[in-house]
Amino acid sequence: MPRFYCPVPLATGAMLELPADAARHVQVLRLQPGHAITLFNGTGGEWEASVTRMGRSAVQVAVGAHDPVEREAARSVHLLAAISANERMDWLVEKATELGAASLTPLLAERSLLKLKGERADKKLARWRAVASAACEQCGRNRVPPMHGAPSLADWLERNGGAGAPPDVPTRGTRLLLSLRGDARALREVAAGAGPVTLLSGPEGGLTPAEQAAALEAGFVPVTLGPRVLRAETAPLAALVVLTL
Repeated sequence: MPRFYCPVPLATGAMLELPADAARHVQVLRLQPGHAITLFNGTGGEWEASVTRMGRSAVQVAVGAHDPVEREAARSVHLLAAISANERMDWLVEKATELGAASLTPLLAERSLLKLKGERADKKLARWRAVASAACEQCGRNRVPPMHGAPSLADWLERNGGAGAPPDVPTRGTRLLLSLRGDARALREVAAGAGPVTLLSGPEGGLTPAEQAAALEAGFVPVTLGPRVLRAETAPLAALVVLTL
């Protein structure tokens, strides 16, 4: 049954005009009045619904029963991933969402090939949020992982390591840094258990020595996925598989 992210209040028995993105998706699929669909708004669970009217641009649905089902990973993993170039970041966001990342923070590392600020950063974040919500529609998640803005690693550590602004992710739990350091320990060994994890992954070329030192000082533990060097967009996904599946 087609699933649609509908970020508006939902209630059994309501007649609802779908938001523009969801309505466009219904029209692309050429659904007709009477077709059954599933709606979720990110607050928990999902709703049965049926199409009642198709207009040129508007789609009306009748909202049915609520199912409180959740399909979140048993372990909360908050991913801090240095921004990759071109479509690789889109792919990373999509797959990290499918694998159950609890939140996503695109980081501007010193060696990041893509530098974002201002309106360009806002557009990229909006795109990545749309990619994440579409991934939730596909994989069955009913909670879209929060996408925090694109800070530098230094700004993130300042925000999440001391007093002041509220943290982007829970401050409790294990902090892990994907690293090629010789003293890095096996991910499975360090991450044994079920507590929350904040996972930091660098860009193409890795984090600079200064960035690594700052992360270690902030409590991140260097971990390795093995002897092979994985691409910047592959390594965090491999780690998520270990941590969430």
